[in-house]
Amino acid sequence: MAHVDGFNPQYGPLPSPLPASSAKGADLMVLKVASVLSTSYSDNDFRDAIFLADERFVGSSAKTRRLLRLDLLREAISCNGEIVEEMGTVVERLKLIRSVVENLNSRIKTIKGQIDLAHAQTSPALRGMSSLFEQRMEIERKQETLSALEHYFVMTDDEIDSLTSTLKPVDRAFFDCLQKAQKITLGCDILLGFENQTLGLELIDRTSVHVNMAFQKLYKWVQQEFRTLNLENPHVNPFMRQALRVLAERPSLFQNCLDFFAASRERFLSEAFHCALTGTTPQGSEDVAVRPIDLTAHDPLRYVGDMFAWVHSATVGEREALESLFAVEKDGVMNPSASSSNSKVWHFSSDEASENTDFKVLEALGHLMDRNFSPVVRILRQRVEQAVQSNEDVISAYKISTLLNFYRATFEKLLGVGSNLEDCTGSLEEVAKRQFRSLVRDNILSIQGEFQQVPSNLEPPRFLQDAFLQLSTILQTYESSLSATVDSGTEIQSILSQAFDPFMSGCEEISKPMPFPEGGIFIVNCKLAAALCLGGVECTIFRANQIRDDISRDVLNLVDDQHSEFRHRSGLGNLLDYLDKGKLDMVTQASIIQASQELDDFLPSALMDAMDRLKSLQDSEIARAIIEQAAEKFCTDFERLEEAIAHQFDDERSSSEGSLRFSRTSAEIRVLLS
Repeated sequence: MAHVDGFNPQYGPLPSPLPASSAKGADLMVLKVASVLSTSYSDNDFRDAIFLADERFVGSSAKTRRLLRLDLLREAISCNGEIVEEMGTVVERLKLIRSVVENLNSRIKTIKGQIDLAHAQTSPALRGMSSLFEQRMEIERKQETLSALEHYFVMTDDEIDSLTSTLKPVDRAFFDCLQKAQKITLGCDILLGFENQTLGLELIDRTSVHVNMAFQKLYKWVQQEFRTLNLENPHVNPFMRQALRVLAERPSLFQNCLDFFAASRERFLSEAFHCALTGTTPQGSEDVAVRPIDLTAHDPLRYVGDMFAWVHSATVGEREALESLFAVEKDGVMNPSASSSNSKVWHFSSDEASENTDFKVLEALGHLMDRNFSPVVRILRQRVEQAVQSNEDVISAYKISTLLNFYRATFEKLLGVGSNLEDCTGSLEEVAKRQFRSLVRDNILSIQGEFQQVPSNLEPPRFLQDAFLQLSTILQTYESSLSATVDSGTEIQSILSQAFDPFMSGCEEISKPMPFPEGGIFIVNCKLAAALCLGGVECTIFRANQIRDDISRDVLNLVDDQHSEFRHRSGLGNLLDYLDKGKLDMVTQASIIQASQELDDFLPSALMDAMDRLKSLQDSEIARAIIEQAAEKFCTDFERLEEAIAHQFDDERSSSEGSLRFSRTSAEIRVLLS
C-alpha cells in the first residue's frame, strides 16, 4: 500500500486505505497529516501517545510499525483480563462484607430490643428520681431564702444584748447591730407589700423595741461622755462622733444632749473669760499662770483689744473642737462614717422628723456656738460699752471702732452672718463710731472760742494744727484697717466731714472779716497745711488735689490784690483808670510828671515792699510766683499806658511844648521788678 508506513500516535497504525482512486487516497492522507499537525502538544493524551510511541519504537522499520497496533491491543487485552480477575476477587470480598453486615444488623436489632426492654423497665424509676431532684432543688431554694431572711431580718441574742444591754459598751459592734436593726426596719416595708403581712408586722414590732432601747442606751452614754468630755484634748473618742451622728436621727434626744452640752460649755467659757479678766478661778483662788486683762490693760484700746483677742482665740478653739466632735470637714461638709450614706446633712428618720426635714450640721454648729458664747457675749458687751463710753480721746475712739470693725469681719468669716458674736461686735462698732463723732463735736465746741483768734504771723491756728495731727493719725489708722479694702469712699467722706470740714469752715469764717491780703494769706496757709496733711495718705489724695485747686484760685486773688497795690503805690493808678475808662484826654502833662516822680520813688523798693507784704505766706515759691505775676501784669499795664499816651499826645501837642513821656521805660521797670 502507498501509506503502509503511516502511523497516528493517538490511534495506532493507520488502517489500510479502501480501494479508491489515488487522488482520494492522497486527500485522506493529507487530512490525517493535517489532523495530526493541528493537534497541540499541550494536549495530555497526545503528549502521552507520543511518549509511548517513542518508547515502543526500537527502530523505524516497517515491521515495527506494522506490529505496533497489535502489540498495543494485546497489552490492552492483557490488562483488561487482569482487571476482570481483580474484580472477581472484589466481588467475593463484597459478598463476605455483605454477610458480616447482615450479622451486625441482626445483632443490633437484638441489642435494640434489649435496650427498649430496659427503658421500659427503668422509666418509672427515672421519673421518680426526676421528681425527687426537683423537690430537692425547691427545698434548697427555700433553705437559701430562709437563710437570707434569717441573716437579714433576724438578730441573734448576742446582737440584741450588744444593742440593748447597758453592760455592753458602745463600740463598733453596737453601731453595726444598730445599723442592722435599721435595715431590718426598712426591709419590713417590702414584707408588708405581700398579702400575708404577719411576718412584717411581727418583725417591725420586735425591731422597733430593740431600736428604741438602743437609742436610749446611746442617749445615756452620750450624756455620760459629755460630763467628762474635754474639748481641749485633740484626741476625741471616734465613737463619740459616730454616736452624735446616729443620735441626730432622733431630734428630741439629740437636742436634749445638745442642751446639756451647751449648758456645760456656757459655764466653762464664762468661767474661763472671767478668769482671763480678773485672774481668779471659779473656786476663788488666784491663777498665777494668767495675766488679768483688767490689771494689765490700762489703755481703753488695749483693754478692748485684749478682750476681743481672748474671745477670738476661744472662738477658734471652740469651733475647731466642735468641728472635730461633729466630724465636719473644712469645706463645711460632714465627714460621715464608712457605713453612712449621708454626706452633707444628717437626715432624721421618719419616725420623729417631718417629711423633707434635714439636720444641717453647720447651722446646728452655729446655734451651738451662739449658745456656748452667750454669757461671754453679755460680759463682753457690757465691758466694751463701758470702755468706749468712758474714753475721752478722739484717736482712741476711732482706733477702737476700727478694731471692732476688724473683729466683726473676722467673726463674720468664722461664724457667718447673724451670729451673736458678729451682731454684738457690729453693735459695739456703731457705739464706738457714735462716741467718736460725739468726741469730735465736743472738741469743735470746746475750741469755738479759738476760731476768733488769728495768729500774728497768719500761720494756721493752733487748733487747726492739732486737728491735722489728729486727722493724720486717724487716716493712717483707716488706711491700715480692713475698711480701706472694702469701703467705697463713704467712711472716708464721713471722717473728713466730721474731723476736717468743720475746722476748715472755721478758718474760712475767721478769714472773712480780715482785710486783704491778710485774709487771703491766712486761708492759703491753712489750705497748704490741709493739702500737706491729706496728701500723705492715699485714700485722701483726691481731696488734697481739690484743695490745691482752691489754693490756685486764692493765689489768683492775691495776684490781683498785689497788682492793685503796684498800680496804687506807683502813682499810675489814676492814669490807668482813665485808660481803662477811655478818658485819656483828661491826662495832663502835670499829672504825667507827678506820676513819673511817684514811679521813681516806688520802683527802688517795690520788690522788697511786695515781699515784705507777702512774708506771712508760708510757701515762698507761691509768694514769689504771686509777685512775678503781679509785676508782669503791672508792666503790661504800663506798656499799654505808655503806648496810648504816645499816640494820643504826640500828634496833638506842638513841638514847643515837648512830648509827654515817663521818666522810666517799660524795660527798666521790668528789670527793677524782676
